[in-house]
Amino acid sequence: MEAIDIKSREGEIHHGDYEQMEHHHESFLTKYIFSTDHKTISKQFLISGIFWALIGGSLSIVFRLQLGFPDLNLQWLQPVLGGWITETGKLDTEFYLAMVTMHGTIMVFFVLTAGLSGTFSNFLIPLQIGARDMASGFLNMLSYWFFFASSVVMLTSLFIETGPASGGWVIYPPLSALPQAMSGSGLGMTLWLVSMALFIISSLLGSINYITTVINLRTEGLSMTRVPLTIWAFFLTAVIGVLAFPVLFSAALLLIFDRSFGTSFFLSEIYIAGEALPNVGGSAILFQHLFWFLGHPEVYIVLLPALGITSEIIATNSRKPIFGYRAMIGSLLGITILSFVVWAHHMFITGMSPFLGTIFMFLTLIIAVPSAVKVFNYLTTLWKGNIIFTPAMLFSIGLVSFFISGGITGIYLGNTAIDIQLHDTYFIVAHFHIVMGSASFFGMVAGIYHWFPKMFGRMMDAKLGYIHFWVSFVGVYMVFFPMHYIGMAGFPRRYYSFTNFDAFSGFTDMNMMISTAAIITFGAQLLFVFNFFYSIFKGRKATANPWGSNTLEWTAPIKPGHGNWPGKIPLVYRWPYDYSKPGAKEDFIPQNVPFSQTPESNLPHEKDPEETPGDEGAIVLDEAKE
Repeated sequence: MEAIDIKSREGEIHHGDYEQMEHHHESFLTKYIFSTDHKTISKQFLISGIFWALIGGSLSIVFRLQLGFPDLNLQWLQPVLGGWITETGKLDTEFYLAMVTMHGTIMVFFVLTAGLSGTFSNFLIPLQIGARDMASGFLNMLSYWFFFASSVVMLTSLFIETGPASGGWVIYPPLSALPQAMSGSGLGMTLWLVSMALFIISSLLGSINYITTVINLRTEGLSMTRVPLTIWAFFLTAVIGVLAFPVLFSAALLLIFDRSFGTSFFLSEIYIAGEALPNVGGSAILFQHLFWFLGHPEVYIVLLPALGITSEIIATNSRKPIFGYRAMIGSLLGITILSFVVWAHHMFITGMSPFLGTIFMFLTLIIAVPSAVKVFNYLTTLWKGNIIFTPAMLFSIGLVSFFISGGITGIYLGNTAIDIQLHDTYFIVAHFHIVMGSASFFGMVAGIYHWFPKMFGRMMDAKLGYIHFWVSFVGVYMVFFPMHYIGMAGFPRRYYSFTNFDAFSGFTDMNMMISTAAIITFGAQLLFVFNFFYSIFKGRKATANPWGSNTLEWTAPIKPGHGNWPGKIPLVYRWPYDYSKPGAKEDFIPQNVPFSQTPESNLPHEKDPEETPGDEGAIVLDEAKE
């Protein structure tokens, strides 16, 4: 195939013919496996993410069975878990910590990072900016296959004799740095580190591609002040990833040195079974600094794409322009910058200087400001909107709910005096599962419901979607609200059993309720998986623009080929949120409709919102109607 000039001033292909590019023979391998088409790669990330979500969710159900029903005989799980179920039918204590470790790793990195950002950044960036594909299709393909290799290594670690990594998903040394510390510190930890190294390479390849594509391949007329908020969110997420992930890579590399080459970056004055190890001069706290320099931006690597998706869905289904477009961009920029300077609020109990702790507390509370701006703008967009309650809209509203309730508890934890009391209790677990885990997961699911017609040319079943939402929404609150309460009572996280503590004997029924709610909520996700795969083949066929959206992806064919648009790429004349414009024939005006061609000729003085200072991208109408 001849070289293609991806972008030109008129949006045409200068070299080669689109029809030939679209219909030239491709084998199954080149079309579906080793594809360089961004849409196929996004589906690969999505299906891989769904697979890992089922694995990670299943692990959480197993250890919730242990916590909620400590007397339950789990012998029936032995065919799956093998020797990790003891002869008495109980979960092996070391494997319990391994399951907690793998659950956190899988959900944070493989589901909410690769599954969310990898899917929607790949799928939407070229389609919403008017590009034929990513800047480099080959690097895009490599980013997925490095992720796949990372997945294979991590999955393999679940089946080795000594078990997977068991140091918690934060893998703090010395437990993670000493192979002899426990069974999960051996080969399983080595495989964890190898897997994460491959994952970081995948993330960097993808992020560099996303940044380059957004900067260089926007179609004519699409300035950065006309770009949808989804693209802003994906772009800034990629920037965070490029700056933060190499720090985790360095931490993992130094940890490998300590484990295998006798160095002491993170080890000093360690005793095992009464024997003094030769390691001196290292600091385990150094690892925490390196890990959380990625770990806290990682929260927003997970959250920002979900917030961008929510912005698009709420505006579309409220049939209103997004409120405060430029303020939303400013809040995204503020979150991006501040996410890099708050990492040590995870380390208030490490003995840091109280003065330094106060600085990080202050910065932590400041980051609530841009987050509050986003919430305010979401609520104002919903206010008096002509709301259409699609499953995607419900999940987006659910995200806003979680972002509010989880963010409020973050104010407590940002205070050093309170955090010292609540640190490593279930209050922490509840906070980040609501504000990061559940909110981001709801954003991901909302995006799947909303863009499924463009991905697969069919519609998902709405009734099953409504059931999925209500069971999930109620279930999340039933699981994590009680955890705040038991956390304030001192319930420690990562403990295998509480039955030996008299102080916690009164919370047996509450733990049982939490576990029951978790099982029901997980069942709702199985309903979603059925709906997803059934709809790919049997769902009702979609129309070209089923939601009445303005962004460019809906101007492409129902199932776009490799190249997205046959012939010319559409040009952009307006911002993406022209909904319910008074006087217009339809309640939406796509971005590729020129001002001179706006439906109905009674808008003679329509202006470009971008050219009107101080209007935050709002719709500008003729101020003097005749």
